[in-house]
Amino acid sequence: MSARPQPAVSSRAWWYSTPFLILGVLWIAANLRGPMTGVSPLLASIQATFDLTTVQVGFITTLPLLAMAVVSPLAATVAGRIGIERALMLGLLFIGGGIVLRSLGPLWCVYAGMGSIGMGIAFGNVLLPGLLKSRFPQHIAALTGAYAITMGIGAALMSAAMVPLAIGAGLGWSNALLLMVLMPLAGILIWLPQTRHHDAAAARKAAADRPRLALWRVPLAWQVSLFIAINSALYYVLIGWLPALLTGAGYSAEAAGTWHGIMQFMAGLPGLVLAPVLRRLRNQQAIAALVSLIVAVCLIGLWAAPAWSGFWVAAFGTASGAGMILGLVLVALRSTSPLQAAALAGMAQSTAYWLAAAGPPGMGWIFERSGGWGLPLWLCAGAALVMAGCGWLAGRNRLVGDASA
Repeated sequence: MSARPQPAVSSRAWWYSTPFLILGVLWIAANLRGPMTGVSPLLASIQATFDLTTVQVGFITTLPLLAMAVVSPLAATVAGRIGIERALMLGLLFIGGGIVLRSLGPLWCVYAGMGSIGMGIAFGNVLLPGLLKSRFPQHIAALTGAYAITMGIGAALMSAAMVPLAIGAGLGWSNALLLMVLMPLAGILIWLPQTRHHDAAAARKAAADRPRLALWRVPLAWQVSLFIAINSALYYVLIGWLPALLTGAGYSAEAAGTWHGIMQFMAGLPGLVLAPVLRRLRNQQAIAALVSLIVAVCLIGLWAAPAWSGFWVAAFGTASGAGMILGLVLVALRSTSPLQAAALAGMAQSTAYWLAAAGPPGMGWIFERSGGWGLPLWLCAGAALVMAGCGWLAGRNRLVGDASA
């Protein structure tokens, strides 16, 4: 009798086998940064096409962040209704549809397409960690590292390819950006079998059990959140403006696009080694402060020694990527339970996306008023020092529920 269900399971087991599932996870991860950040090397071309101001151009990279800030709290609810696998498929559809919409022609399509891409990325950012926890509970650290570096590689390749395709191959910015749709289309095909495997009831129960904690009144929760948020804001400022900054310093558009991609690739490298190391430390104060100070030095270096921009960009990407992984680990280490960790992660992500959304247009406005990148870079370096202070406090061996926190 126990053998009766076996034919049905074995007939489709290869769809759910570990290699195919991991391939699907990594392919989704490869779509969670590049479709948004790959537009940056072509911002000058888009600006010339539509005769945009610097602030208007900044909103092209800001809209996805606003969409992520709004949609992220809703992703778990959607997953509770349709299942996490199907919700991830919905995210890929949003990304693919946004890429197509962005290249249709009118300016409103550019803005709407970037917003749709941000919505899809929000689904992936929120739900992939939960999928890893449920399907690979013993290998979360290893797969998180693989997920981070895959995301960086995907973003790096898309950024580096845009200028050669648009200018070198003569496709123009619209057609070059449209070619990105091949990535989510492939992801949809790879992930489609996984949509038959989901547990909506379990997802609804997890959402219902989420604690309603007054984290917004806990200083330690703010210290963790601000460390993550400032790091994200500084990263997205450079994502949005690095090509313009480098071309203004004398680099060619092709070189600026290449360094833009290298920065994103370097941001993924710390994920391979940092997460396991952090858990062995007595506290994370020193490494949080060190990462923040490196970010500050690199930002000042871009202004003071532009001839060394390649070094500053690579070091900034590595330090910022380390800060991202460190932030994820701090959320886990400062919490007393998985449910409390989810609540803290929600607070941190919401704060990070809103602050990151304000970064690119804010720096663009300051650039226009000051007439150069000196003041924006020094202000960003000052923010990195605030990040160091938040990291020093968040890195103490405390828990959110402690009275001492």
